Amino acid sequence: MVTVILSSWGGDSSAQQAGGPPEGGRATEVGIITLENEAVPFTTTVPGRAVAYQQVDIRPRVGGMISEIVYESGRPVAAGDVLFRIEDDTYRADVASAQAAVDLAQASVDAAQETVTRYENLLGTGVTAEDMATARVALKQAEADRSSAEAALEVAELDLARTEITSPISGFATVPSVSVGALVTENQTDALTTVTRLDPIYVDVAESSRRVGEIRNRFDTGALQRGDRLEIDLELETGETYSGEGEMVSPGTTVSTTTGTTEMRLRFDNAERRIMPGQYLRVDITLGTIQAVLVPQGATSRASNGELTAFVAVDGTAEQRVLTDQGSYRNAWVVTEGVAAGESLIVDGLSNLQDGAAVTTVPVTISEDGVVTEAQTGTDEG
Repeated sequence: MVTVILSSWGGDSSAQQAGGPPEGGRATEVGIITLENEAVPFTTTVPGRAVAYQQVDIRPRVGGMISEIVYESGRPVAAGDVLFRIEDDTYRADVASAQAAVDLAQASVDAAQETVTRYENLLGTGVTAEDMATARVALKQAEADRSSAEAALEVAELDLARTEITSPISGFATVPSVSVGALVTENQTDALTTVTRLDPIYVDVAESSRRVGEIRNRFDTGALQRGDRLEIDLELETGETYSGEGEMVSPGTTVSTTTGTTEMRLRFDNAERRIMPGQYLRVDITLGTIQAVLVPQGATSRASNGELTAFVAVDGTAEQRVLTDQGSYRNAWVVTEGVAAGESLIVDGLSNLQDGAAVTTVPVTISEDGVVTEAQTGTDEG
């Protein structure tokens, strides 16, 4: 079965040169191939846009002056790496003060506990029940004060730790928006930098809900057979086919009220960072196979109204057929109506060929570059 584009329409092919028209010139010699029915991959092409797998804006969680910018722009950073440092003198002093408050509160607890223990031993001999109750209340108050002081210490230690601004994810950090000496505030609107994880990367694609419905109907009727898995290929902006194969992460679950499309999310490995967030790409998704005839594109013509036609040799006559195609595959039209397996498709000698013209046929083959040659039907002698 031939599935490549012919290099030209008709013309003087090697098949034509091998023999001229019959005597009298009433019939045109044409090259033919025999059509076959094949299981053809059914592929839909949709536009896509690359989206970062993870992306985080880095903002300070405490205020102060930037004392150091640790990372280098454009170089990878790991989760937990320090990106910025804020001057921490004040925060260290706050921790020391909070620690002193905890120590003082602990001393009060110890004193209150000793009082309670002593009163328990003297209860009924100079210590009344009221005194005992008052001592226990004082102990609980001291313990509460200690808990409050410990919480204040924890907050002070957190604020001190936050003077080192770290990256929550691994990725690449952009150029910092501040310089050393700049004053920043807690949870400010402007990000200090943005860290983006590029490997793997998402590609969001959109397909019309009508198209999705048509494909589902084909599966339901059996016209389209499901494959073992989805085959997802990506075409870069340069026209190259991306080496990595994608996988479906999230199928569409809603339809846009403005565009009538449903969005799906795909994931691709991106170790070489060939794909960058924001790029517009083309995605080919092979959903399964259909039974069809492959007709070389060079053997067909398309009218201004979009009608696709080809010639078939039937009992010495060229018969023009209108074809119904379902797209293309390997430089051939995927034809579901108009021709059938076993028929002789005319692929050579098409110049000035008319419907109903008398023809004589010669079996031919077509090379990968579209060159037509006469088929070898016998064996060499010698």
